[in-house]
Amino acid sequence: MKFVSRIEAMAGRGLAGDRYALGMGSYSKSKGVRDVTLIEIEALWDFFHASGIDLHPSLTRRNIVTEGVRLSELIGCSFSIGTVSLFGLRACPPCRHLARLVGIPEVLGGLAHSGGIYAQVVSDGIISVGDEVVSSSASPRDSNVHA
Repeated sequence: MKFVSRIEAMAGRGLAGDRYALGMGSYSKSKGVRDVTLIEIEALWDFFHASGIDLHPSLTRRNIVTEGVRLSELIGCSFSIGTVSLFGLRACPPCRHLARLVGIPEVLGGLAHSGGIYAQVVSDGIISVGDEVVSSSASPRDSNVHA
């Protein structure tokens, strides 16, 4: 995974240059929308405190790392990041493929309930580091895109 300070989001496709937007992801042919994946930095901190394993955000293979927002609360909700409208779809627990790629089998159990969420990109736009995550279903949260 590569860090970028801003990225173009494309409605119904995902993020510009992402393996799933290009149809080259490991699960591209599987059913289910995989436009964007998000994970909370707090989940990685909790994983470190519980396991002693420092899992860098890039190793999670999630597109967006947030801070200060409970992503599980966005499932079934519309929300925005920057100029992009999204819809929270479902939980995104770590898979065996991820555990094999990073060589850390502990991620399967350690992030089973905090591996992030899948979201559908509803409108084109730009997401930048520092953008707020704003739920359309609730009041704005003091949260942002971490990296």
